[in-house]
Amino acid sequence: MEGVKGEGPAGGGVMENSTEPPRQQDHLIRDGDFVVLKREDVFKAVQVQRRKKVTFEKQWFFLDNVIGHSYGTTFEVSSGGNLQPKKMMEEISSETKEAGIDNRNIVDDGKSQKLTQDDIKALKDKGIKGEEIVQQLIENSTTFRDKTEFAQDKYIKKKKKKYEAIITVVKPSTRILSIMYYAREPGKINYMRYDTLAQMLTLGNIHAGNKMIVMETCAGLVLGAVMERMGGFGSIIQMYPGGGPVRAATTCFGFPKSFFSSLFEFPLGKVNSLLNGTFSSKALPLESKDSISVEENNGTLLDELQTSPKEMEENIVEVIENNHPQQETMEVISQEPEYKEHKERGSKKDYIQELQRKQEQQKKRQIEAAALLNERNADGLIIASRFHPTPLALSLLEFVAPSRPFVIYCHYKEPLVECYTKLRERGGVINLRLSETWLRNYQVLPDRSHPKLMMSGGGGYLLSGITVVNDKQKSESCALELQKTEEPMAKKRKVQESDSTLEDLP
Repeated sequence: MEGVKGEGPAGGGVMENSTEPPRQQDHLIRDGDFVVLKREDVFKAVQVQRRKKVTFEKQWFFLDNVIGHSYGTTFEVSSGGNLQPKKMMEEISSETKEAGIDNRNIVDDGKSQKLTQDDIKALKDKGIKGEEIVQQLIENSTTFRDKTEFAQDKYIKKKKKKYEAIITVVKPSTRILSIMYYAREPGKINYMRYDTLAQMLTLGNIHAGNKMIVMETCAGLVLGAVMERMGGFGSIIQMYPGGGPVRAATTCFGFPKSFFSSLFEFPLGKVNSLLNGTFSSKALPLESKDSISVEENNGTLLDELQTSPKEMEENIVEVIENNHPQQETMEVISQEPEYKEHKERGSKKDYIQELQRKQEQQKKRQIEAAALLNERNADGLIIASRFHPTPLALSLLEFVAPSRPFVIYCHYKEPLVECYTKLRERGGVINLRLSETWLRNYQVLPDRSHPKLMMSGGGGYLLSGITVVNDKQKSESCALELQKTEEPMAKKRKVQESDSTLEDLP
């Protein structure tokens, strides 16, 4: 596939990406890759590292043995925390699955199982596998044969989940990561359900070659979904509040470095100055108020605040924590090893210089983002934040070209109703639509397919629309042009008065 060519960052349009031949072993797990561990309906994103202990669903193990295997391989936790590829086991024979007619005579008195917890623990200590333990639980159950076939399947599934340590390694994707976040920590993504995210990508017309503006506070999940759909072609400007953008979920996607060459960032606090034409690259901060500016003078390190070396070291640590927020994700993400290494060697000076270099590079990218925004020809706008959507929409829509879609997400309906009203008053948008998706999961099994009893109460609301040329602005510009061409009002009045006097004469 040929790369999409276009103008550079300053010229807007599509970034020119070098085409990279697809790797032949992309389906294989490699050291350093980000993967998602799956057990039943539970997911967890981790990074593959040798001899690194991972805890998942009350099981600890190492991921060394998954390297070289294909994505989608199922492993079983063996003794010592090692993962071994699991072979497909035969189902329990029909002899042991003699089913009863109904469950009316079954009494749950806690005495139906002959094996005690000590017996089960002894079996585990002997190294007996999970499926063998499940088989012995079935054989030692006095009520298993009296249960119906459906109840037996439910019992086997429950025991397998408890005693069999089966883990599947899958490749990260928008669907998997959104399901994982919504199930484990929905507050981190503003309670955005996975079907709502799918609707956002569809309504926003996200595709390769776009120039998108993304404003989100969903731990980088929405940004990663947009990047995945664009495939590294085009350009994305991420608007962020505070000290810096949060991309914890974006990191879990495991995108190649080429994807980040077309990703720009711009602070939300500088949008008004950019709209007013007072934006200056000199006034752009390196990062945040906590950032430090260090200079080298006569072999000594001095900062603008003239802090002590101990305070300066604490500030550096704080900047690193702000730029790499570990608390924003429950996944295992590679930490910042450089500071530890330099701290052990005592080369604090080199690390400060490296930090300065990164900040200068980030400032350069922000200036490029400002140039892209100033063209005001973005192909779409995505907003999914914890802030009120009205001021965000009114400001950021100024950078979107006419006839382009925009989508705004909010967990509550009332802020979007207000935003809907303000956009109608402002003009410049059509096809405004406030919607809520309704989702219900179904259990699909032989002779027992039905909606699940537990379902999600709500996944948030979406306000979508299409930008057009504002009628008010158009009428004002036309009026100005007419005033330039027409005669002054005073002169017109004099001519009209003279004509009326001539008519009154006999």
